[in-house]
Amino acid sequence: MSVPLLNGSGCLDALTAPGVATQLDAFVTKTITPERREGNPPVRIAETRAGMLNSIGLQGPGIDSFLSDTLPQLVAQRLRIWVSVGGFSAADYAGICERLEPRTDVDVIELNLSCPNVDEAPESSAQIVAACRARTRKPLYAKLSPASADIAESARAVVSAGADGLTLVNTLRGMALDPATLKPKLARGYGGYSGPALKPVALACVSACARAVDVPLVGLGGVESGQDALELVAAGASVVSLGTILFSDPTSPDRIREELRREATARGYADSLEARGVANS
Repeated sequence: MSVPLLNGSGCLDALTAPGVATQLDAFVTKTITPERREGNPPVRIAETRAGMLNSIGLQGPGIDSFLSDTLPQLVAQRLRIWVSVGGFSAADYAGICERLEPRTDVDVIELNLSCPNVDEAPESSAQIVAACRARTRKPLYAKLSPASADIAESARAVVSAGADGLTLVNTLRGMALDPATLKPKLARGYGGYSGPALKPVALACVSACARAVDVPLVGLGGVESGQDALELVAAGASVVSLGTILFSDPTSPDRIREELRREATARGYADSLEARGVANS
């Protein structure tokens, strides 16, 4: 079995780019919040020398509209669906999980515990996971921040609280200045930094968590090629997610999957998953 490929939450709209979504082994939705959100004011996207900043601010339709309108359209595309869930309290997260629990068309819930573009919930990540675990039997993946002081300890805490897997990593908080005005390019000042420069950070976080917990890990951060994907697998990931590359190369999933196969074969692996964790031994 080869390494499954996903999209990073918010990096692909399956309703406007269905051909790209069907290249993936599962589609991860934008983060769903309890109520409709307009998100942050523009400017919300800025390019940098080695990546991209975004300050979208969890713009979305809210859980009611998602269930009545968006989800049926995704189901019609025959996609395997992971729903990204966010909020501003443990009750927000748990309430959405409860709404998703009876939906057989939702395979996995990913808890966005580390968005740098909104204020965080007052409860700890472990408390949020525990509240969600009490409301659903669906697989729960906790998406963690690379800015954590000790990501291995964070991993142990959320797994002990009931997380079935981890997504590593979310964006890092960053800023870009307009060279003429020396003012921030983003209206909010800062945003989430993604792209090639994030890969070494993601590798370190995946490796640390692979040593700390025995659950599936989704590796995410700076993947542009099959070689990048294989490195995340070697660090301990069993699933790889594509993010910023989808903006510049929407057809990248099929290309990266084939490159990953070739890179694994060139190293003597019959399957790319056989390389999982070799960097840690």
